[in-house]
Amino acid sequence: MDALNQTRVTEFVFLGLTDNWVLEILFFVVFSITYVLTLLGNTLIIVTIVFTSRLHTPMYFFLSNLSFIDICHSSVTVPKMLQGLLLERKTISFDNCIAQLFFLHLFACAEIFLLTIMAYDRYVAICAPLHYSHVMNMRVCVQLVFALWLGGTVHSLVQTFLTIRLPYCGPNVIDSYFCDVPPVIKLACTDTYLTGMLIVSNSGTISLTCFLALVTSYTVILVSLRKQSAEGRRKALSTCSSHFMVVAFFFGPCIFIYTRPDTSFSIDKVVSVFYTVVTPLLNPLIYTLRNKEVKSAMKHLRQRQVFS
Repeated sequence: MDALNQTRVTEFVFLGLTDNWVLEILFFVVFSITYVLTLLGNTLIIVTIVFTSRLHTPMYFFLSNLSFIDICHSSVTVPKMLQGLLLERKTISFDNCIAQLFFLHLFACAEIFLLTIMAYDRYVAICAPLHYSHVMNMRVCVQLVFALWLGGTVHSLVQTFLTIRLPYCGPNVIDSYFCDVPPVIKLACTDTYLTGMLIVSNSGTISLTCFLALVTSYTVILVSLRKQSAEGRRKALSTCSSHFMVVAFFFGPCIFIYTRPDTSFSIDKVVSVFYTVVTPLLNPLIYTLRNKEVKSAMKHLRQRQVFS
């Protein structure tokens, strides 16, 4: 409580991506288009799955949840970043900064858990197909989704508590375009070594554990494909390769950013842009361009709409 009472900073100032106004206009145009496509692409996936009965399966249930999380994840940081690109002085209030930090970690952690669940779903479908309908019934799927949101909330509360308990009484310039734990705690008016280690151990443990679980599940799947027919191997490899690309694009930046102690690199902003702006757009592209069922369902849905 004493630490909270010492807080004097009422707002933070972002340095942003660049101080070159030409690049800022260019980034604004590119990221605005990317954000709109992210919203449209993920919304289209959700609508397609909801209104196509043959896609009411666990895999597509999880995919629709992934699209929802991607919409939320990108919406936490991108609108504020776009606003900052048009302003000379990029500021955010202390309360809004903490709120942004909380929701950023909530949706990021939820996506980590969801990608792990999706890998388990593919493992059961390919390695134990006869038991799939029993193991991955809709009740279990709903419980897993509830668990991932609960786990994401707990993780985010821990990160937020470790951040706000520190006193902020001096510097208020964040070398980034959004509020995240590592750059914010650097501004605290106290030694943050222990807090930084706790934050890294929390985020790092979740990221690395889930990533290792994912790699293990896909390795087992690849080994088991030797017993499948040629058509079965082709379909399984197509599905798993899509999942693994999403995993690589999302987990790579997360592990790079959140498993390091109090250390920063010049490339951090580029990596952050990739997983906050680009990855939410890549997910719908990967799953639609490489998934014949989703493309076919979208085509039929469009034809039904035109006919109506």
